[in-house]
Amino acid sequence: ANSSMASSLRAGRKRASMLFAFSLSLSLDTLLITRSHAFSLVSTPLRRLSPRTPLASYRRSSSLPPNSPVVGLRPLSMQAAADAPPSDGKISDEALDVSAYSPKSTFLKTMVERGFLHSCTDIETLDKKMEAGVVTAYLGFDATAPSLHVGSLLQIMILKHLQQSGHKPIVLLGGGTTKVGDPTGKDASRKMLTDDDIQANIDGIRGVFDKFLTFGEGETEATMVNNDEWLSSLKYLEFLRDYGTLFTINRMLSFESVKQRLARENPLTFLEFNYMILQAYDFLELNRRYKCTLQLGGSDQWGNMVNGVELTRRANSGAEVFAMTAPLITTSDGKKMGKSEGGAMWLNAEMLPPYDYWQFWRNTNDDDVGRFLKLFTELPLEKCDELASAKGAAINSAKKVLADECTRMLHGDGVLKKIHETAESVFAGKDGSMDNLPKLGVSADEAKEGVPIIDLYIKLGFAKSKSECRKLIEGGGARINGEKVSDIGTVITSDMLSDGAVKLSMGKKKHGLVEVE
Repeated sequence: ANSSMASSLRAGRKRASMLFAFSLSLSLDTLLITRSHAFSLVSTPLRRLSPRTPLASYRRSSSLPPNSPVVGLRPLSMQAAADAPPSDGKISDEALDVSAYSPKSTFLKTMVERGFLHSCTDIETLDKKMEAGVVTAYLGFDATAPSLHVGSLLQIMILKHLQQSGHKPIVLLGGGTTKVGDPTGKDASRKMLTDDDIQANIDGIRGVFDKFLTFGEGETEATMVNNDEWLSSLKYLEFLRDYGTLFTINRMLSFESVKQRLARENPLTFLEFNYMILQAYDFLELNRRYKCTLQLGGSDQWGNMVNGVELTRRANSGAEVFAMTAPLITTSDGKKMGKSEGGAMWLNAEMLPPYDYWQFWRNTNDDDVGRFLKLFTELPLEKCDELASAKGAAINSAKKVLADECTRMLHGDGVLKKIHETAESVFAGKDGSMDNLPKLGVSADEAKEGVPIIDLYIKLGFAKSKSECRKLIEGGGARINGEKVSDIGTVITSDMLSDGAVKLSMGKKKHGLVEVE
């Protein structure tokens, strides 16, 4: 009996050792496969797999047919196999080169001529559809802040041209996707926002679209939709069963936005990894609800958009849908569009005074004037080329036209008179209106003690640090009410503020007012 028991224990330990070896082999193989971005989890009975057999090589020794579709650790059912992603006919992971194509439809011609077009799926078919009738297209905007900034203006202008060309724009507000956070181009996870924060941001950004688009029920009138309507009501298991087989890890890892994040060796959370699936599902829902057939976006979104096209084509019985991207805009000196030394160039007036917005465009680099006139104004192309051809000091007139046109479109004609008066004052040294200059308040107690000018310059956004501010002052760029500042220890006092305000300047183009609150 003892011998039989010992034999049984040895057999049990042997089986346990084999199971442990198998689990260890699985973990190591999975890690190696993950690192090489080649997931190949296949179905197999435990008794037929040696602990040393790599998972990726099992298909070659398996009795399964060589092309049988598999998902996870179970064979697909016959119906799921019929629905599994095809091995061919996929859109390229890399942006498609459409530079040689000459479109005939008004919208695509405008996109090419004004510099909006970067890539497009099946552009010839899309061109024909846009010539034949109304095409419904959407562009998404996540609610990560209470205002959009100039970086989003390019996308808004695309929607404007779309509507002017006789097509229907959909503005998709990302109330649902904002809860996940788009990892594209980010080194770290976005800050998680509460539902109240997201709703407040949506309330803040929605008004800007009224200035560029006409909303209504008409065939070409714009519609605004919030993807929280469908995303927040999804049931996880049902969603996985319905759509999980239409995505592959292999495919998702091949997209540039994912590869860049992984290459930086920064964690990409499972939450963020799901963002591209939700964005793809948005297109599917919009196609079903609004017959939307075109997704628009930036070139950094190509992978996510391709996912949406492929999902919609497969889930909606071969629906003809398309994706078109615009280039990511940078300035001629390589800086990201929409930022300045003072921070983001917000589109909402309560977050950025109209004068600062005007000044942003007025300070455009000479080499960018012609390109920005075509992208961000509605001036005829011939006029844009004429203005951009100016040389030397004459280019400043073109910059003023650019600033006027951009500001008029966003804030209306009414603000331009005061802006011009302020600009004449600060640039030409004449007395004039300063109502539109950025303002900074100090308390009476602070003024009584004296506020260091260095602190005020940093708060106004004229410098990022005290060391930078010292260098600017020592270089002769700082002025108080037009008088040069030479002492880095200068303070603003109550006596200096007795007239109500003090004008601080840094260089020729940065000006602000300090007032007692």
